Amino acid sequence: MSAPFVTRFAPSPTGLLHRGHAFSAMAAEAAARAAGGRFLLRIEDIDTARSRPEFEAAILEDLAWLGLDWERPVRRQSDHLADYQAVLAALRERGLVYRCFRTRKEVLDEIGRAPHGAVETFRGAPLPPDEEAARLAAGRPFAWRLSLDAARAELGPAWEALSFTEEGEGPGGEHGVIPARPERAGDVVLARKDVGVAYHLAVAHDDALQGVTHVIRGEDLFEAAHVQRLIQALMGWPAPTYRHHRLLTGPDGKRFAKRDKAETLRDIRARGVTAAALRDELGVPAA
Repeated sequence: MSAPFVTRFAPSPTGLLHRGHAFSAMAAEAAARAAGGRFLLRIEDIDTARSRPEFEAAILEDLAWLGLDWERPVRRQSDHLADYQAVLAALRERGLVYRCFRTRKEVLDEIGRAPHGAVETFRGAPLPPDEEAARLAAGRPFAWRLSLDAARAELGPAWEALSFTEEGEGPGGEHGVIPARPERAGDVVLARKDVGVAYHLAVAHDDALQGVTHVIRGEDLFEAAHVQRLIQALMGWPAPTYRHHRLLTGPDGKRFAKRDKAETLRDIRARGVTAAALRDELGVPAA
């Protein structure tokens, strides 16, 4: 008997939804419906500086207008920071993360000093204990970074065998069994002193906790699968199947994005466009 099909739509309440969000949400819901599976909604609001309750309310309103239904209760990441801290503590105990006191500019400068043609990612290491203690005593901000060197040593031969299954397409047409190459991202940030968790750790944790079997999202997040596959392996979590999809673009050829003030679903609705008409426009099968 095959495992149940579980997928999710996981928006961040940092702005209003646009066509690109609608396409992703409806594609995930349609896939769950076709498989006789489950469709979850998760609010990824760990960006406390930009997340707003009014945006979360608008997300629920827009998805309901689209005719989508999801399981309750909805998981809101900000309600579960202790869960992520427990994972971070486990990684710390195993020596897999380290405190990095470098600023963003210092990280970029370090990358810039790499030999010409080197991969443009940051790789670091823990400070000597006395230097780290001095910086902590001085109240210096820091980030917890995942050490690729320590992760490789921990996994041993399993490092080279890391892979994930892509049923959709990555930005370069990647499909099928994809070798995971987390080194392309460098030592990623898993948490900051002032923010309890960063994206990769929270997403990998929640997908495992909620039993997500299929991650359906835009191809702009294809590279994230490489890092998240490493975290899954380190924590003994199951690896979901990935279905990355194309990104919608406007008449100017640019993808729809909040930062570019793409037309929102609220604006589309105000123009009198129906959800059925929008579904037809985006090419997503109806229920």
